[in-house]
Amino acid sequence: MPTTAYPDPTREKLLDAALIHVVFDGWGPETFKAAVADSGVSEALAKVAAPRGSVDLAAAFHKRGDREMVKALEAADLSGMRFRDRIAHAVWLRLQAVDREAVRRGMSLFSLPIYAPEGTRLVWETADAIWNALGDRSDDVNWYTKRATLAGVFASTVLFWLGDDSEGFVDTKDFLDRRIDDVMQIEKAKATVRENKVLSTFFALPNAALSLVKAPAGARRADVPGTETTEGETVQ
Repeated sequence: MPTTAYPDPTREKLLDAALIHVVFDGWGPETFKAAVADSGVSEALAKVAAPRGSVDLAAAFHKRGDREMVKALEAADLSGMRFRDRIAHAVWLRLQAVDREAVRRGMSLFSLPIYAPEGTRLVWETADAIWNALGDRSDDVNWYTKRATLAGVFASTVLFWLGDDSEGFVDTKDFLDRRIDDVMQIEKAKATVRENKVLSTFFALPNAALSLVKAPAGARRADVPGTETTEGETVQ
């Protein structure tokens, strides 16, 4: 499968050639044929780079958006923002990193039953990329809940954005703020439970079970070149 960190150059070349056709023909076989013809990539090499044709290109398009979002976050000054605003800014940067019509076509593709699991995985990867870019250090059950919650926020915001005709997508921004506010209310409720002696006792057993849940192996590995250690040093 295409990866976010190390994009295949041939696949990226095919993707560049495909985008002009996606708006009209979607992420289908005709678009892939046109991309092969326009890019100058041989059909044999194209099949190696994208065995499933336009489906692989659609996935690569999504992952490209993640990479562009991470670059924009790294260049942004987030020091004066509340953390909830940093999350909102990250989601907004992710929307700005892609063509809306290409996303619309991608939603149609990944809503098909055969590709729906992959679409869900791609949204999860976006949430993971945002949390990692914002410096999330969780390694327990919170690793999962943070990404699951943000994936839901991101997916609902994309759906709203696709139908938003407001100037500058101001309605989408307001929608995103409301969704994040809803999440913050949940976090406040969790904090209230922890601080309440009666409730904390009641949830002691479930919390003990959840404490055994750990982030997947390798989720925060510090021995991969280019990653940052807990001391702030970069592994070469």
